[in-house]
Parts: sequence; structure tokens; C-alpha cells
Amino acid sequence: MIKIGLISDTHSYLDPQVLDFFEGCNEIWHAGDFGNIQIAEQLRKIAPVIGVYGNIDGEDIRQEFPLHQRFEREGLNIWITHIGGVPGRYCLPIRQELESDPPELFICGHSHILRISRDQDLENMLYMNPGAAGKQGFQSHRTIIRFQIDDGKIHNVEVINLDIEEEEAAE
Repeated sequence: MIKIGLISDTHSYLDPQVLDFFEGCNEIWHAGDFGNIQIAEQLRKIAPVIGVYGNIDGEDIRQEFPLHQRFEREGLNIWITHIGGVPGRYCLPIRQELESDPPELFICGHSHILRISRDQDLENMLYMNPGAAGKQGFQSHRTIIRFQIDDGKIHNVEVINLDIEEEEAAE
């Protein structure tokens, strides 16, 4: 069993709460738009980082992180990319690859909109977009996700609203 911290769209800002919430994670997955390489370096102090570059990321990030990550963890087939679309409206050529070789878990960022859903048309593939953890963008809440993978199954999915946690800490 492994514990994963999932984050996206930090846009050069890493909320200090993220470090606490991802403490104890075996890996941190970043779905693009790091903003700068220092975000990856800060996250690596907690756990190894698997990530992809996003549309705002510069050459330093693009040299270290690819456009797509396809891999397996604990028997689960995973694909992470930054711009992927949403169930029913995937981007080309991603849609073509999803239709011909769907992963069990498809993760993307970019939209700044938190969404976790099953795609019945693609072998019940689980779709995750952790929303945006950074301060730039139109999102109404800054969010991250934690979950566990064990024997090919996802367990204990937690959505963390960083804005609510920040407000409670201030009280």
C-alpha cells in the first residue's frame, strides 16, 4: 500500500499547509503548472515527486518533467498529463489514446476545477483533477487530494480545501 499526495496548478506558490497534509505520503504527484522548479524542490523534502509540465512551465521544469507520465503503482495503471479535458470531452489526441489504451486512473490539471468521477465509456476509468493549489486563477477554492493505492485499488480519497483549513487556523 502506498499513500499519494496529488496537487496541480501551484503557479509558483506552495501553501505551507500542503507540506503538513502530504507528510507521510510515499509519493507526491504534480499534474503540471508548477510555476518554478522550487515547488518541486520543496515537495521533494516530503517525498519523491512524479510530475508533468504544464502550459505555463518554463524550460527548467520541462527538462525535468515530461508532458505525460504513464506508469503503474501497486498494480494500478496510471496516466498523468496537464491538459487532458474532462470525461466526455477529452482533448485530442488524448481522447484517441484513452479510447485505445485507457488507464485505470487518469489525472490532469489545467482547469483549476476539482473533479473526481468515473468514465463509464472508458472501462470505468477513474478521472481525477485535484483543482488548483496556487493563488493564481479563477478557482473558488484551492484544493489538493490524498489517497491510497493497494493491490490495484484506490482507497481513502480525501479532498482538502486549503482555504477552509487556512480560515480555521486563523480563528
